Amino acid sequence: MKSLIYILVVLLFLSCKNDDEYIYVPVIPDVNQRTLTGGETTVFVSNFFSFSNPAPNLNASNLELHLAGDGQFEQAFVTAPAPINSGSGPQFNHVSCEGCHPTDGRSPFPEDDINGFSGFFLRTSIPGTDSCGGPNPVPGFGTQLQNHANVGVEPEVQFGISYQDIPVTFADGTVVTLRKPTYFIESSYIPFPSNAMLSPRIGPPVFGLGLLEAITEQDILAKEDITDVDGDGISGKANYVCNPETGSLELGRFGWKANTPSVMVQNAGASNDDMGVTNPLFPIESSFGQTNGDNLSDDPEISQSTLDKLNIYLLTLGVPAARELDDEEVARGFYLFESAKCTACHTPKHVTGNYPDIPAISNQTIYPYTDMLLHDMGEGLADGRPDFLADGNEWKTRPLWGIGLTEAVNNHTNFLHDGRARNLEEAILWHGGEAEDSKNYYTNLNERDRNALLAFVKAI
Repeated sequence: MKSLIYILVVLLFLSCKNDDEYIYVPVIPDVNQRTLTGGETTVFVSNFFSFSNPAPNLNASNLELHLAGDGQFEQAFVTAPAPINSGSGPQFNHVSCEGCHPTDGRSPFPEDDINGFSGFFLRTSIPGTDSCGGPNPVPGFGTQLQNHANVGVEPEVQFGISYQDIPVTFADGTVVTLRKPTYFIESSYIPFPSNAMLSPRIGPPVFGLGLLEAITEQDILAKEDITDVDGDGISGKANYVCNPETGSLELGRFGWKANTPSVMVQNAGASNDDMGVTNPLFPIESSFGQTNGDNLSDDPEISQSTLDKLNIYLLTLGVPAARELDDEEVARGFYLFESAKCTACHTPKHVTGNYPDIPAISNQTIYPYTDMLLHDMGEGLADGRPDFLADGNEWKTRPLWGIGLTEAVNNHTNFLHDGRARNLEEAILWHGGEAEDSKNYYTNLNERDRNALLAFVKAI
């Protein structure tokens, strides 16, 4: 109760202050615990390798599996037949996990060539659903468009892009110009259906995934408020998706629309769709039956053992510690972040449940800043493409931990589901729908307070 009163008093000072007055803000509560963003999996590395460290609390057997999976994550696949890493294609978007998640981080937007090798691709579907209630595949193209292919084989498509400038004016007169992309199919191996929907994606960071998988379903669903019963304008919704491992509908946790139930399924699906590498969970080529497919009898192209190593690797990457939480500007930004109600979706704290076979990620107090739920983000970010229970306006809340290290690790500051935001401020300005009020709070701040709020986000 004392801490609640303390926060309310500070917020009262913030709301009543003169715009030109810069008052002292006390330290962030529980600052020492908040620094341990990933609990005992936290790593204290703030450089190029911040996202690429094994959790320091791994036992010997899981560390050995992690290191084996690390090598597999970096391997580039090649065209079959080949003695090592065979199976890429016939169509693909990239040839390695590392290619879409460089240094286990965020892929940059391919500014110079949207069809170059990058972590960018387009999902697609036509109206209706498949037999499991998921996206309805486009005949001859499936649900993901591959813009690269093996030698002698046609890629499915080539991507095209155009831009529209959208100026945003702050209360203090500052103007920021957002760049809204429109994606289209420039060419295709067969005519592309006019009713096919397109949804852009870019490879996100992959650290901390095990901790997010270990958050209990009960914890996630407790934050769901589909009809906004509490009247706060926030109506988080869980997605339920098909799990090919179990054959049942399960809570969606991963992917930009929470359209994947587990790290294993996400990993196996990416191997097949992104790289054209079949595996025990997805043993059929995504281009099966297409005129640009292959006639090889080499599926699945990787074993369950390889998938298991990759899975352990992705489940056990450590989370970089929060930084400079004792800095006065960062502390001020914390209270502004709270006052803007950003935490209504970017839930700071979770406690993981018991995760069988990986004690390192079990029962950890973590600060990922996500509720793992879907939210309406407004028309500006809408893709118009449903994905199980997610509609065309809804996206899963991204975790914010480590986001301030993106430039150090990946040498860029491209954010959101397609990398359209060129920095964190632009990412905030793209927020709409349920986040409209929070965005407006930000645009009404003076420059000093905007910088403080950004400093806090970069620190976590």
